[in-house]
Amino acid sequence: MSDPQFRVLGGPTVLIEIGGLRLLTDPTFDPAGEYPTGGRALVKTRPAPVRAAELGRLDAVLLSHDEHPDNLDNSGRELLAEVPLVLTTASGAGRLGGTARGLRPWQTHELTRPDGGVLVVTAVPAQHGPEGCEPVTGDVIGFVLTGQGVPTVYVSGDNASIEVVQRIAERFGPVDTAVLFAGAARTPLLDGALLTLDSELAARAASLLGARRVVPAHLDSWAHFTEGLTEFVGAFTAAGIADRLVLD
Repeated sequence: MSDPQFRVLGGPTVLIEIGGLRLLTDPTFDPAGEYPTGGRALVKTRPAPVRAAELGRLDAVLLSHDEHPDNLDNSGRELLAEVPLVLTTASGAGRLGGTARGLRPWQTHELTRPDGGVLVVTAVPAQHGPEGCEPVTGDVIGFVLTGQGVPTVYVSGDNASIEVVQRIAERFGPVDTAVLFAGAARTPLLDGALLTLDSELAARAASLLGARRVVPAHLDSWAHFTEGLTEFVGAFTAAGIADRLVLD
């Protein structure tokens, strides 16, 4: 069983190579600048280290949600038109059309692997803020990747709830690798409540999941992220699990 490969491309965008398939999470490739959303603007502080055109073949995009430019920007939307499959929320698939397929939490979709096996993608819950946040932040999902001969991978999406992680761990734990969206994102629209995991919660999530490896994502490139890689590594060091981190 070979380890999946992960390449973090800024913000929530991660290239995952698993079972011969190439999957991309939440594509964001626009330049730095202000991006309007919901009557305000999110500020991107630096561009992605690569252009979407440089990625080569993609078999699918795992899109946690489509309503915020820090998870799907203009360049990302253009990329979706070139990808054979986009797995996202049920409401997001209705807005996006094209190759988007909507999944509700715990629904699955099977991808045929080049070796003849199957990669099962299970949509899992994600809570993008405090309880009851959905009218403000919208629907969000995460993903779990499983299959015979491949390690289990969890992609959190924009989730701020440790209780949600507990439910996922009960179904799928221990996982081999957890791709954790962190950054302690906040917005005044929800009185500064967390929209994503902070670093301490991310360390707790990794422990709950029994993750052998942790890939930190959603930690840079946007001004509303209030914690970065330094805080993330510090929290994992304090928890005694820094050896699990996969860092570029």
